[in-house]
Amino acid sequence: MNKQHFYKKLTALVLGGLMSFTAGSVSAANTVQLNLEDAVQMALENNRSIKSALADVDAAKWNLSKYRRQTGVTLALSSSANRGNDMGFARQYQNKVSGAYDNRNFSNSATASIPLYNFSLRSGIEAAGYGLNSADVTLENTKQAVRYQATSAYYNILNYKNLIKVQEDTVRAYQEHLDNVNAQYRVGTVAKSDVLSSQVNLANAQQALTNAQNNYDIAVATLNNVVGLPTDTVLEIGEELKHPAYNLNLEDCTTYALNNRADGAAAYYAVKQAEAGINTAKAGWYPTVSASATRSINGKKEFTADHSNSWYFGAAANWNIFDNGVTAASVHNAEAALVKAQENLKAKDETIQLDVRTALLNLQAAEKNIGTMETAVKQAEEDLKIANVRYSAGVGTNLDVMDATEKMTAARTNYNTALYNYNVNKAALDKAMGIPVDIDVAKYKASQMEGNRLKKVRDDAKVVENPVLELSAETKKVSKDEAKAMRQAERELRKAKKVQKAAEKKETKTADSEKTVKSETVSSTESVAKEMANN
Repeated sequence: MNKQHFYKKLTALVLGGLMSFTAGSVSAANTVQLNLEDAVQMALENNRSIKSALADVDAAKWNLSKYRRQTGVTLALSSSANRGNDMGFARQYQNKVSGAYDNRNFSNSATASIPLYNFSLRSGIEAAGYGLNSADVTLENTKQAVRYQATSAYYNILNYKNLIKVQEDTVRAYQEHLDNVNAQYRVGTVAKSDVLSSQVNLANAQQALTNAQNNYDIAVATLNNVVGLPTDTVLEIGEELKHPAYNLNLEDCTTYALNNRADGAAAYYAVKQAEAGINTAKAGWYPTVSASATRSINGKKEFTADHSNSWYFGAAANWNIFDNGVTAASVHNAEAALVKAQENLKAKDETIQLDVRTALLNLQAAEKNIGTMETAVKQAEEDLKIANVRYSAGVGTNLDVMDATEKMTAARTNYNTALYNYNVNKAALDKAMGIPVDIDVAKYKASQMEGNRLKKVRDDAKVVENPVLELSAETKKVSKDEAKAMRQAERELRKAKKVQKAAEKKETKTADSEKTVKSETVSSTESVAKEMANN
């Protein structure tokens, strides 16, 4: 679905149903019509983990910018004001009118510099670039995980909706049978035990229906939470669990996953970062060279050159010839980090292969179960019809009907569970294979390996028109506003605490004062009484 169209649809939902109110009541239940595509899109727009991953991309982007900007020209300004007792210097500036000596001195300088050779800086740029690549693919991996989460939650609703129908049919079947048993009991053709056992089975079925309805409500609340809606929102879902055909084999799925899994790409870029880390550690063995130009002025007044006016430019080199093995130790440390990153990459590839095999086997098993349970449902329904007819004719037992009803319920439940498992495992297989949301990871890696700049890499890899790959200006503004509001709230809280403490202190002081006055009054009264008694 086109995102612009989705936003229009979501706006219509909000205005038309999401926050609906009815006259004569405080509030009506929020109602939203939702399909799978909309649920996934809403989850991608609102999920907190995606926003967190976007923040990681933004941080990685500015980290790379920090390193790159260190390769350019920098300008430093310095200014100082001094007063001293260097009379030899001060006599040069004797005031001709008053004869006083001026012992003040002002100094100002400006220095422009640029690094000519810095191996550590170059390695840092390389590592930061891989860090940004890793953040990009990690963001894509997060989106794929959220898509699976929303899809699974959506299918869970459909599953419990079907199970409610199964339990409703079971309750109806038990109720019809109980009516039949009561009718026959009234004419004396069946025993009281048949009535009691039928009532017990009906009560059990009603309990199962209540549990299914409760599970459905929980599933709805869970999906609401995933997609960013209030948990009490009522969802109207018209879709049913389907059984779409697929034509996939393990080898093709595994090959695709190894090339396209975003977390696999993140592990690859972790290796590249570790390699760059070794070069950063080796920087201690190389010199650093920089060029600079400085202009300085000195005088008795601010920003004047009555004492000196000088400039100079040149180059400086620094080479640490002997560091007592510090650089060597750093290199060995970085090499160990590389080994760890390489092992993590191999482990991730093995995990990817296992994930694909597991999801595909589960998908195939669910497909087989669908066919098996379709036949079982038809047989169970026919068996129940026969059992009811036989019981009505007086040649069957109540136990036969109960047993046939239970088998019908189990068959229908198993069939719907197989449908649910098929759809969920198809979504799990998509996630295991790394089916893209916004960017094609294989194309991203290929473009990056060609040495293209980030914008070109992202454009080559995008699979939608406007992928969300960075924090929006609005999101950043909201974050700053929230931080500002939080600081303001904290200040108000501290202010209120101070006022409260002052009031408590004043009350305590007043109470102590009243207690003292009362004590003095009592003491005075006692003294008067004692004096009168002595007289």
